[in-house]
Amino acid sequence: MDSIRILPGKPLDNGTQITARGVYFSVFSRHATKVYLELFETEESGQPYKTIELDPNINRTGDLWHVYVEGLKPGALYLYRADGPFDPKKGHRFDKKQYLFDPKAKAFSKGSVFKYLTAEKTQNLAKYPKCVVVDDEEYDWGDDKPLEISLQKSIIYEMHLKGFTASPTSGVEHPGTYLGATEKIPYLQSLGITAVELLPIFEFDEYENSNVNPMTGSRLKNYWGYSTIGFFAPKASFAYDKTPGGAVREFKDMVKAFHNAGIEVILDVVFNHTAEGNEHGITMCFRGLDNSIFYHLVHDQKEYYMNYSGCGNAVNCNHPVVADFIISCLRYWVLEMHVDGFRFDLASVLTRDEKGFLMADCPLTSRISEDSVLRNTKIIAEPWDCDGAYQVGGFPGGMNNRWCEWNDHYRDGIRKFLRGDEKSTTEAATRIAGSSDLFAISGRNPSNSINFITAHDGFTLNDLVTYNYKHNEQNGECNRDGSDNNLSYNYGFEGPVLNPKIDRTRSRQIKNFFTTLFISQGTPMFVAGDEVRRTQGGNNNAYCQDNEISWFNWDDVKNNATTLDFVKKLIAMRTRHPVFQRNRFFGGAATSQYNNPPDISWFDFDGTIPDWKNMNRFLALRLGGKSKGISPEDNDFYIAFNMDVHDLTITIPQASYERKWYRLIDTSLEHMDSALFDGQEEVLNSQEHYVAVANSIVVLIGK
Repeated sequence: MDSIRILPGKPLDNGTQITARGVYFSVFSRHATKVYLELFETEESGQPYKTIELDPNINRTGDLWHVYVEGLKPGALYLYRADGPFDPKKGHRFDKKQYLFDPKAKAFSKGSVFKYLTAEKTQNLAKYPKCVVVDDEEYDWGDDKPLEISLQKSIIYEMHLKGFTASPTSGVEHPGTYLGATEKIPYLQSLGITAVELLPIFEFDEYENSNVNPMTGSRLKNYWGYSTIGFFAPKASFAYDKTPGGAVREFKDMVKAFHNAGIEVILDVVFNHTAEGNEHGITMCFRGLDNSIFYHLVHDQKEYYMNYSGCGNAVNCNHPVVADFIISCLRYWVLEMHVDGFRFDLASVLTRDEKGFLMADCPLTSRISEDSVLRNTKIIAEPWDCDGAYQVGGFPGGMNNRWCEWNDHYRDGIRKFLRGDEKSTTEAATRIAGSSDLFAISGRNPSNSINFITAHDGFTLNDLVTYNYKHNEQNGECNRDGSDNNLSYNYGFEGPVLNPKIDRTRSRQIKNFFTTLFISQGTPMFVAGDEVRRTQGGNNNAYCQDNEISWFNWDDVKNNATTLDFVKKLIAMRTRHPVFQRNRFFGGAATSQYNNPPDISWFDFDGTIPDWKNMNRFLALRLGGKSKGISPEDNDFYIAFNMDVHDLTITIPQASYERKWYRLIDTSLEHMDSALFDGQEEVLNSQEHYVAVANSIVVLIGK
């Protein structure tokens, strides 16, 4: 350690940069008067072996503090301290005794010991995580690069990285890790999805939750991870390799393996708030480096934080410095980690100006949309926040807005219709057709709508048809947490049943939900485990349940093989037929050649044009496979939804020239396949009528 040499360095705005002779360090702080770089020998070091005081006359350029440490190598461990004014009323919270993480640290040591973070001014450094110097150039990517699968062909599978393989039932060699997820690639390939959307894997503190499970007495955790500490660092405890920087290598191995299998990796990212909390929170990073820059503070009471996120603070995203930080972060994950896209949690916070007002023309979201490096990545907004912002269909993204959005209109409209709610048919038709009412005005197309029935937040699909009410007692919040507006139905009994009739009805409804999702225009997303009826026991807010409540139970793959087979066939159907993957909204235009049908036609049960004001619990449509927007040309499809309690004899429109109707799907069938692969369809005996059983969906293909 005596061989290191301290040089002034230069303002490289990228955290650390390795050279053949040493390491450049750079950190932002506008209002600090001094910055200290602390170097540590080992992860267990209780004190630094070297403190480097950065002289503002030598080691500062503008707002960047920098130094070059010759002789330092990859794997070196470090922290910062910053001195400056402690004046909360002016927004400053400097404390030179507080050790701080580098905002751009690419890895952390001590994978699972963020439980040693405290609000005290001095930490137990022997148990405290350190930042790790990472050499981005040492990894051999070969010819790997992001896959750039088109949105039209995308099928997104939302999953928790750890929870996917943490259960002993997973049978993997490395459960709950990046490596464990890699071991399950054959399952994902067999399912047919094109992308995994991972719940947060940026470094976070799973021990920040102090609640206790009242039923077991066990300490609860922050399982979902929506509380970021390190925006450039993959979570160390998700890695099997616990050596400093091991998580980076293992994450890259996982991405490369997914890409080799033709599967994209999309990250759920949380830029709307950080783990530092409100005025009573813990100083770890941004608060100690420049609190007044990084956070939205109450205008005339700067000791307090605006809370658009519902989590104690809100990041000041459209401050130029913070916006640069976010762009730099996204670029890093694309260039160095090869990810394919991002889903932005509570993305409306990103559209607030420095005074907190929503901007119709937002610099940051436009930059993300237009950035030259990010140009081909998928960008998905959760277009609302926790302070009243709601921007579904209107999320700002500049002149060439390419933002996708989670479409909760689709979720709620389809839930109501399939549940059999009164007068919900027209809404359902709009959603199935791609939500042009929301997305057409901004010049976007159906695939910008991320269609989902369920997500991590809420009931699983199985629980949606099993419970009328949430059952979150084990969260330690007296069942007050989680939404009460679930639009669910238990079909006669709350919870699991032995009654075969109720179970058959639930199974059929699950098929109905999946069928609707995959025949709808837009980009489908579903939650890991829904395809095998994963249950959370009625918990609709399992953010704190790092256990069997949330984990994927791999026994379900065998126990619910029929549902899994049905979903695989649906995905194969959607993947094969471009009629479900339109890149433009329906226009209703007919094609005259051979009397081919229009791109879309709507019918009542008797084959007549619907009276939309009076449509109730029934909906039928025909998709023309040779219409504009379909490439290559496809089959025609007729789809009928009977969500009533009575069977209906429906009138089928005449098949197009020299074709007949074949049954592809009938969700009412119990003792034979409800769905069939292409080539196995059954020609209808009657080409004019079909009995649509109550609470069922029928899909016919014209051949």
